[in-house]
Amino acid sequence: MAMTTAKPAMRPARPEFSSGPCAKRPGWSPENLSSAVLGRSHRSKLGKARLKEAIDRTREVLEVPEDYLIGIVPGSDTGAVEMAMWSMLGPKPVQLLAFESFGKDWVTDVTKQLKIPAEVLDAPYGQLPDLTRVRKDADLVFTWNGTTSGVRVPNADFIADDREGVVICDATSAAFAQTLEWKKLDVVTFSWQKALGGEGGHGVLVLSPRAVARLESYTPAWPMPKLFRMTKGGKLSADIFEGATINTPSMLCVEDYLDALKWASSIGGLAEMRRRADANLAVLEAWAAKTAWVDFLADKAIRSNTSVCLKVVDPRVTGLAEAAQADFAKKLASLLEKEGAALDVAGYRDAPPGLRIWCGATVETSDLEALTPWLDWAFAAVASELAAA
Repeated sequence: MAMTTAKPAMRPARPEFSSGPCAKRPGWSPENLSSAVLGRSHRSKLGKARLKEAIDRTREVLEVPEDYLIGIVPGSDTGAVEMAMWSMLGPKPVQLLAFESFGKDWVTDVTKQLKIPAEVLDAPYGQLPDLTRVRKDADLVFTWNGTTSGVRVPNADFIADDREGVVICDATSAAFAQTLEWKKLDVVTFSWQKALGGEGGHGVLVLSPRAVARLESYTPAWPMPKLFRMTKGGKLSADIFEGATINTPSMLCVEDYLDALKWASSIGGLAEMRRRADANLAVLEAWAAKTAWVDFLADKAIRSNTSVCLKVVDPRVTGLAEAAQADFAKKLASLLEKEGAALDVAGYRDAPPGLRIWCGATVETSDLEALTPWLDWAFAAVASELAAA
């Protein structure tokens, strides 16, 4: 395979392709946060107003139904998912979809920590489980988009309209980039650090009326940490969903989240966010279609448009032991970082060896177009090292 060894003439203007925390929105500057409520209580009138504005703007941009509640919670997306599982699971059979690292984490939480005898529907990285096995009489926990596998569910058709259980959806790398079917989802969680390029440490928890009914009708048998408590005296603590957070949030991070939400609204809201992510994925798809050494981890029908996972398929690499393949992929990512062409694009540690490139809406399509020649150059350089070894 003949490939040029000349370095490309142009680098991406912003080489931040990390899958979390992700690239800041185009035009971002620290000066945009100058109106942050700093040195004040988050429970002050001004602080609570900022938090309520964040909730209201989230509803607007994500097109969340009016009868769903939105709360800002501690612990990023992980905290939001665990709050829901600790508070709601137990009264019905439980199923979990596990097709990437975080879905497997939720399996550990449910089966090892909560000790609920759940049914696990799993699949290797790059694939989805058999969704026809999802039961309407069971509670369901799943990731809409596998951040570490580059796989997403194509739709929510596998969830029954007349379901009896509650559906807990970890949507952290799907929200603001993919179409979430709200009527099929009872709990939706995400963090600001993914598709909006916000800062880490805060999660968002969205509850349907069915989720609220579960919270108010069921008391778990296990001790409930203060950070997870959403009810008092058998009733929902409604003020959590009006901006009265359970613990102290960073008002600087809240201001940054507001900045990202305002940007999303200014460009055309959710439809434009989805379009931008789709356009970014299309750049990599067009490049991969004419590039022999690389392929996607996931088939097109279930391929993520945010956390895009690539694998090296060149026989010189696939013929190596797995550890050597992993080393090859690490060298690719390291070389790209050294050249300032792409930062933090190594595949997730538990995933098959390869690269993971964030394509969410805060990434400019022009930067992905500038990246692809660098991917080819880096592969040629590392492959030459391999041949010389």
